[in-house]
Amino acid sequence: MKFKYLIIAFSIIIVIIILVTVLLPVLLAASADTSNVSLAVNFRYLFLPLLIFMVMLLVCMSIFFFLNYRLLSLLERVDWPALAYYLEQKIYVKGRYSARNVRILASSYLVISDYQSVLKLESKTQLAKPALVSKNALIFGSARILSGSYSDAAVFFRIQMSKCKSKDKQWMRWFGGFSQLLTGAFNMAEPDFVLMAISSNDALITGLSAYFLSTSLEKKSQNPEKCKEAAKNGKERVLKSIKNINNWKKEADKTGTDIHIAIIRKYIDEAGIWLYDVTS
Repeated sequence: MKFKYLIIAFSIIIVIIILVTVLLPVLLAASADTSNVSLAVNFRYLFLPLLIFMVMLLVCMSIFFFLNYRLLSLLERVDWPALAYYLEQKIYVKGRYSARNVRILASSYLVISDYQSVLKLESKTQLAKPALVSKNALIFGSARILSGSYSDAAVFFRIQMSKCKSKDKQWMRWFGGFSQLLTGAFNMAEPDFVLMAISSNDALITGLSAYFLSTSLEKKSQNPEKCKEAAKNGKERVLKSIKNINNWKKEADKTGTDIHIAIIRKYIDEAGIWLYDVTS
């Protein structure tokens, strides 16, 4: 198990540091040289806080590993059904509605395409700890999109946008617009994509918004010139910050572990081809 070996390796490093911190003053003190004795005393006082910190770190790390051994082993085995069952017992039976447990269980359901269970988790979490719904709104909203409930998703993202943490707001707005696009409500999607194309400070959001404005919304818009200008603006802003398609892919890979990014990765790749005028 990689997690186990990582913990062992890290523990060995900490133990070595602890031994050096403890034994070096002893060796210096045993020397006949009075300067070494003085150095040993100073060394002990200087490194005592470090020694205490290292011991506490080793203890905390060991406790964390043993308490989470089952969870870590299931994650490493990528056994999503078993992981979902394990977390169901933690959450539904033992009532441990932590941010981590809810996020991992919801993600596990999405991986195995059990969208109804995601919504069940959301409703139970809403009753137990409502703040965790807003904290994981991108995951719960993604389940609605993947299940084909686009109108429901659009409403959900719109409601949750005012409740979620600030760093998620732009993605919430983008997914709200994306949900409207999927329903065919192009006039409702257009303002969100225009706003994100010209003002978002996230390159992926800017590029995706510009891409959909140019390839989809411009054709359906009552004001196609506005869409065209916003798409051009967004494309230019992305090209200034990300110079080539390889860097665009690297940017996507940085957040690729987030489930809401994974479900739109196809569009991110298509947007990259459009942004950098890549021909097959």
